[in-house]
Amino acid sequence: MRWQATQIFDTATDRETAAKALRQWIADARATELDWEPFITTLENHWDGILAYFDERRTSGPVEGLNTKIRVVLRRAYGIRNCATLWTRILLDVNWAWRKVGNTIGALRHLVTRIQAQFAGWYT
Repeated sequence: MRWQATQIFDTATDRETAAKALRQWIADARATELDWEPFITTLENHWDGILAYFDERRTSGPVEGLNTKIRVVLRRAYGIRNCATLWTRILLDVNWAWRKVGNTIGALRHLVTRIQAQFAGWYT
């Protein structure tokens, strides 16, 4: 059953095809002796979001990964005294260190200022 569900995500070409295949999978899963109900409940509760994947085949994975990296930096950042230093640390830790090599400290500060402007009001 697990591999059949994975196959749906790998092969369904659009939202309608995926919805039909997932409905059939749910019926098949309920017919087995295994307890699939917790998973099926989660699937049904997030039905629209799951089917949205099939519209453009994009997930929020990259954004979630970035958020996780930033949380790690924040945990390690105890003692950092100002936001500019924190933003620089985040920039370096999210694999943008290569940009620093080609830039001066002034250019890096300018880049951090531009990024801060984008997130103004989203952090304290």
